Amino acid sequence: MDIFLMDNITGPSEGENISGPTDVERVLVPIFDTFILVTGMVGHVLVIIIILRTMRQGRRTSTAGIQHANANGTDILLLSLSVADIFLLSCIPYHTVAIASRHWPFGSFMCKAVSFLGAMCTSASAFMLAALASVRYVIVVHPTKAYRWRSSGRIKIVTTVLWVPAIVLAVPQLTWRTLVSGTELRSSRQDLICFNFLSDTDQIAYGVCHFLLAFLLPLVVIMLAYGKIYHFLHKTRRNRETNQTDQLERYQTQVTHTSVLLVLAFVLCWLPSYGLMLVQLGYRSTVTGPLPRFGPFATFARVMATSSTVVNPILYVFMSQKFRKELMELVRKCGC
Repeated sequence: MDIFLMDNITGPSEGENISGPTDVERVLVPIFDTFILVTGMVGHVLVIIIILRTMRQGRRTSTAGIQHANANGTDILLLSLSVADIFLLSCIPYHTVAIASRHWPFGSFMCKAVSFLGAMCTSASAFMLAALASVRYVIVVHPTKAYRWRSSGRIKIVTTVLWVPAIVLAVPQLTWRTLVSGTELRSSRQDLICFNFLSDTDQIAYGVCHFLLAFLLPLVVIMLAYGKIYHFLHKTRRNRETNQTDQLERYQTQVTHTSVLLVLAFVLCWLPSYGLMLVQLGYRSTVTGPLPRFGPFATFARVMATSSTVVNPILYVFMSQKFRKELMELVRKCGC
């Protein structure tokens, strides 16, 4: 689902007069988009540099590849998450221009390509977050199995496979997304608009499918994984000696706080967009005539969705003591 143009998510009815973005939105959207684009790109570039640097160090210091394999555990998923978010960030300028100018000047191919890339990376990012939660569950609860998985390179295979359903979910965007002449639909001076696709029934089916697979399913996996980690640590702490209990209690508290932040961030970033999508689809299926305008909330939902690309490196990488240490070493070597 295209998260960037939520106002247009259901497409127009024939002869329908739809108002474009307000003047306030046309001013605020470029400001928010610029901030998100710059901070997101800087954050993810730092993540990629640190991960690749850690991998090179692991190869140099490893003995028979064991240490290197351990270093490449969740790092592979974090690297893939950063790649997905960078591609997602690369879509922002196109939509910023379209919203600010009330016109899609990039042609039919880019309309399809940007929509496909946005939908694919949105899904891939959610799948990577769910996979990270699952891997962390295995590492904490089943460390022996985690070592076998990490040393055998299975995480690399899992990471690659996760892109397949993301691509499948995005194919309809590439296939049926179309340009529509704005002068036929709006009273403004717009020319071409990159509208969504398919009939109302198919649009509802696609929207619900994307909501279930790219939001609800990853959210359930994330909550189950961190819930089981908390339960395991709580049960283990009760069965240990006093000195070990204090350490486990501190670790359990840290895991609990981190887990709550991760779940809240995922929900807060994506729920407004998917909630607006479901409301618009519901209106389309039950109401005839022009759709109500969700302008201010649509702008808020879009900003929250794109801000996930800024939140992810902070929560999933820079909260880690290991990555903070690597970042400080990188800054010292750069002489900053």
